[in-house]
Amino acid sequence: MNFSEVFKQSNQLCKVSPDGKYLATCVQYRLVVRDVSTLQIMHLYTCLDQISHMEWSSDSLFILCAMYKRGLVQVWSLEQPDWHCKIDEGSIGLVSSRWSPDGRHILNTTEFHLRITVWSLCTKAVSYIKYPKACQKGIDFSRDGSYMALAERRDCKDFVSIFVCDDWHLLRHFETETQDLAGLEWSPNGCVLAVWDSCLEYKVLLYSLDGRLLSTYSAYEWSLGVKSVSWSPSSQFLAIGSYDEKVRIINHITWKKIAQFQHPATVESTKATVYKEVERRPAVGTDEMSLHNITTGSTLFNTQSKYEICSLPVQVPVVKPDPDRANPKIGVSVLAFSSNNHYLATKNDNMASVVWVWNMQMMSLQAVLEQTSAVRCFQWDPCHPRLALCTGNTKLYLWSPGGCVAVQVPTEGGFQVHSLNWHCSGNSLILLGKEQLCLCYMETDEEDK
Repeated sequence: MNFSEVFKQSNQLCKVSPDGKYLATCVQYRLVVRDVSTLQIMHLYTCLDQISHMEWSSDSLFILCAMYKRGLVQVWSLEQPDWHCKIDEGSIGLVSSRWSPDGRHILNTTEFHLRITVWSLCTKAVSYIKYPKACQKGIDFSRDGSYMALAERRDCKDFVSIFVCDDWHLLRHFETETQDLAGLEWSPNGCVLAVWDSCLEYKVLLYSLDGRLLSTYSAYEWSLGVKSVSWSPSSQFLAIGSYDEKVRIINHITWKKIAQFQHPATVESTKATVYKEVERRPAVGTDEMSLHNITTGSTLFNTQSKYEICSLPVQVPVVKPDPDRANPKIGVSVLAFSSNNHYLATKNDNMASVVWVWNMQMMSLQAVLEQTSAVRCFQWDPCHPRLALCTGNTKLYLWSPGGCVAVQVPTEGGFQVHSLNWHCSGNSLILLGKEQLCLCYMETDEEDK
């Protein structure tokens, strides 16, 4: 495992192009495009203000930079660096900007969600979509880029509109059986649309492409409900995380529950391995206690970590949420399937320092990773069953079915990893700090290929 030098970035805006060749980072109002393999600067663009959002087009030829405070979007071309596009939404404002799947249209959502404006880069044509709903996930494109599902709110009722992305004509428009629709998501195969209600009512609805209601799932009533939803890559399973600290797995044939994963305070499952992070501070000699070492922020005082396998039963640290505060820190907020569908990683908010890994073939708990700090981010390798996570300290943590490892990021100044992203090849990781980033290169074994 090797690490690159450290580069500057702002607002965690750092993304690899879909083709995996380029790395784009934002530094205040500048957009820097590097070659991923050499990290040499290929292009440098200057925007009109500090960049709030950055996104690659699907073909890796264009980059969108949005400046929400100014209501501006600028688009840059990698093939023709002199060409650029500026979209000014004016007084109506801008809260969201994103590419369409074809990489030639831009969808801008105005302030107060009054409308979505669709701008064409090819014809300069403009289309408007009314009544978009302001919710957790109100817009989603099918995996093949053919369809767009949009949540709408009109006359105090929820609706879903399905558009064909080729020419933006309306394919279906139907009312949903929700009190306050919170989100929607296409299955990876594009056949089913999952729609879920706000946390006040546990309800998940499954619609076909033509707007037929296939099934409704509700686990309980009169309590806080759905907190997170995720499809498995194969579209066979729909995982629903809820405020009762459980994950329910719905199958794609009968749309009934086939498994339920609990997050108990005491782990007793004999099938599971519990890894506990143990820290120890290195012994410091007097010759190392120089002013230079202290002021340059060397790794002198960094704690070293390793994982220990605990004997069962194991008590997991639990934080009791404050019942008087909104959005209580309780329930399953993050769900992530591995690329091969074999594993599901979850995080229960009142056990913030623990990641749970479930075996989807055995439908049982496989591993529990207990960290010394709250888990900030975790993400699966897109090619291998390997999970990377970070906790806001100077270490990177990796889990695979073979075991767990904690790696110190060897950079000057104590680089703290706040979030991370895998390269699409699975051979490297982008580690993001508060205002810096570095790349971690994984050594590829022949057996992995």
